Parts: sequence; C-alpha cells; structure tokens
Amino acid sequence: MSNTTQAGGMPSPSIIVARPGRAVRLVLLMHGVGSVPESMVDSGRRLAAADPEAMVVAVASPQPADISAGRQWFSVRGVTEENRQARVDAAMPGFVSIVGLWQQEAGVGPAQTLIVGFSQGGIMALESTRLAQPPALRVASLAGRYATLPEHKPAVAAIHLLHGVADTVMAPQLAEAAAQRLRSLGATATLDILPGVGHEPHPLLLARLIEHLSEHLGERPAGRG
Repeated sequence: MSNTTQAGGMPSPSIIVARPGRAVRLVLLMHGVGSVPESMVDSGRRLAAADPEAMVVAVASPQPADISAGRQWFSVRGVTEENRQARVDAAMPGFVSIVGLWQQEAGVGPAQTLIVGFSQGGIMALESTRLAQPPALRVASLAGRYATLPEHKPAVAAIHLLHGVADTVMAPQLAEAAAQRLRSLGATATLDILPGVGHEPHPLLLARLIEHLSEHLGERPAGRG
C-alpha cells in the first residue's frame, strides 16, 4: 500500500509505493514536468512486484511547475536546445540531494539505487550519469533524453533507454542517438523503442525494463503488464 511521506526532510510529499522490512535496493521514480508523484505510482507498483526486496518511491520534485499545475525539475518556459543544459545543471544539486535523502532513509548507497525517470525526470536521471560520482549506478529513462549528448563514459553500471515510436513530445530518435553515443563511449546501454507507445510511462516500457533488471538480478521477470 502506498502512502505519502516527508521522511528525511523531503521538501514536498513523495509516495512510498513499497517498503520491505529491510530494503536491499532502492528504486526512485521521477515524474515529468507539470506532473505529480501519483503519476508514477502504477509504474512503481510494477517494479515493486518485480523486486520485493526494493524500497520503491515516487519522488516529488522540489519546484511547483510554472506552466501548469503539478511540479517540475526545471522550468521549460522559453527552453531551447541552447539553454536546456544550463537549466539542468542548475537543478542537478537539488536532484542529487533528494536522491541522497531517500538513500539515507532506505539505508542504501548508489550501488543499490535505481533511478527511473519519465520525460523531464528522464532528463534528470540521464544527466546525473555525467557526474564524477553519480547518485545511482543504474538509471532508466522512459521517454527522456540527454540535454546534450555525453562526451565521456558515465561511471555507472548500466543505462536503460525506453521510448515509444508514437512519442510526439520527445522523438524516439533522441533515445537512439543517446544509445549510440553511450555505446561508442564504452558504456553499457540498452535501447527499447516500442511501436504503439506514445509519451507515457507505458506498461510495455515497464515490462521491458523489468526484463533488463531481472537479468541483472539473475531472477525471472515478474510484474509484467
């Protein structure tokens, strides 16, 4: 059962989707711009069913959105290809701090943490892999992108890129370009682009992600949608 919490001094309510007695891993779901943690709860339930040893949290971003109701990681008002990176960079310390607070709450570190970001949350998740000390060693982007493609191999275990062919908000070509760049840098990156899926954390994307994670854990896939 999920419940809202401000554990660890969180600036706004996040939703704990699953909390085992002793968490072995931590899964943090980051919502898109203008959205709220509730939008990621169904995805969180699927991931929790696949990994009962994980604490799963739908995280609230720290800022109210300035274009609509809901929240945002950074403003998209007047955003361009030229200024997006600076906005992401300015938001990154807060993003890392929030991840750290939930790691403290769960009693785990970056090696046991998976960040799953949708849309703008996917941007923040991917961009966190640029850091010299990334907050999570495994990252998944659902319908996300890099602000600008990386130039150095990320210090993470794996990056999972999942996108829909029918996404008209962020083109799937952005995920393809990211996967190509990551692999050229020697990073471990998976790419799944699924037909009939638009700009949403679709169950089919979650099913593919769970398959990748189950391979990593040496377990059978579970919680498919």
